[in-house]
Amino acid sequence: MSAMNLPTGTASGSPRRLRALARAELTLLGRNKGVVFTALVVPLTLPFTARQALGQDELEKLGLSAGTVMLPAAVGFTFLFAVYASLVNAYVARREELVLKRLRTGELSDPEILTGTALPALALGLAQALLLCAGCAALLHLGPPKAPHLALLGLLTGLVTSAALAALTSVFTRSTESAQVTALPVVFASMLGSGIMFPTEAMPDRLARMCAFLPLSPAVRLVRGAWTGHLSAHEALGASAAALAWAAVAVFAARRWFRWEPRR
Repeated sequence: MSAMNLPTGTASGSPRRLRALARAELTLLGRNKGVVFTALVVPLTLPFTARQALGQDELEKLGLSAGTVMLPAAVGFTFLFAVYASLVNAYVARREELVLKRLRTGELSDPEILTGTALPALALGLAQALLLCAGCAALLHLGPPKAPHLALLGLLTGLVTSAALAALTSVFTRSTESAQVTALPVVFASMLGSGIMFPTEAMPDRLARMCAFLPLSPAVRLVRGAWTGHLSAHEALGASAAALAWAAVAVFAARRWFRWEPRR
């Protein structure tokens, strides 16, 4: 907790305060070996299960390959575990230890506190996603994305939405022990319905249309479409608008309903 006693008196300007808070949060994150293991290892291993979900014949019928299944899966698992799950734990732990309450008495604004707490996980998620994309593109012979702007938009909106959902989930979480349970609905729904474990192209049309409304579905669709090139201009515009809308709604909801006081 001492790492969170920021020298607010010497911090001039929002960027400097955010850097100070992010450094302190990074120190605390590094001490939680379980969270670090989940954030770093799970996104590297679970994509192989997504590849096994469909055989080569099924992939060819859908116009997909092992690479275009595993790459979006790797990015999706990064959203869920490197960012979402780790931040649910972080927000709840800082709230219950009264760290967030103390920070609000200083110069930091509420958005700065939420953002600064999320920055290490977001930076880790972005770096991991970029490395996984590069690794999958090279090892699975995908090459560069056909629409890099869609890949970038998918990555950024997915990261922001995941962080905001984590802050929102912390509202319903009483302790760090229960964080693993309250995060499960978003994790399982996204894994099964957002095109992470199973490509939405393999789903029945009606189910695929329903799953398209899940928070991370547009971001994952943009990432996959960036490499497959299967998204038409109309589809890309729709997925982009949906991804941006989910990010904006999640951020608004997190700021509106975030709980700063411990749950006793």
